[in-house]
Amino acid sequence: MQVIAMGIGNILCSDEGIGVKAIYKLMEKEWKEEIELVDGACDGLKLLDQVERADRLLVIDAINADEEPGTIVQLEDEEVPAFSGMRLSVHQGSFHELLGLAKFRDRFPKKLILLGVQPGSLEWGTELSDAVQEKLPEIVERAEAILREWEKEL
Repeated sequence: MQVIAMGIGNILCSDEGIGVKAIYKLMEKEWKEEIELVDGACDGLKLLDQVERADRLLVIDAINADEEPGTIVQLEDEEVPAFSGMRLSVHQGSFHELLGLAKFRDRFPKKLILLGVQPGSLEWGTELSDAVQEKLPEIVERAEAILREWEKEL
């Protein structure tokens, strides 16, 4: 069984970088070799291989759920939309479209969890907003708990 956790987002757009910052905190911990931690940044289609190889996939990201900034959001399996949202250009694909492609190719993870925080700021900057920075330890703790549970099954 292959477990992959990936943090995605743009670390140059404040709260959009929460997933990447969280994955680096998780990289400081010891994991079995079947658990792969990935800085997915804004790599889009380049992440298809990891998504399709994963039996269990944990994605950490900023999630626009129309909630108060700092609200933690967790979606699982079919709750995660495979196609969603507007694109800024016809050449820019979303992570949701990447999931849709994996599903279309019948290489979708058996278990998918999307864990994140409602962003407060997407302005240029490398620092998280106060509301999101306050939730970073909880996001890392929740992600670790998910991965430790999956680790027991390896």
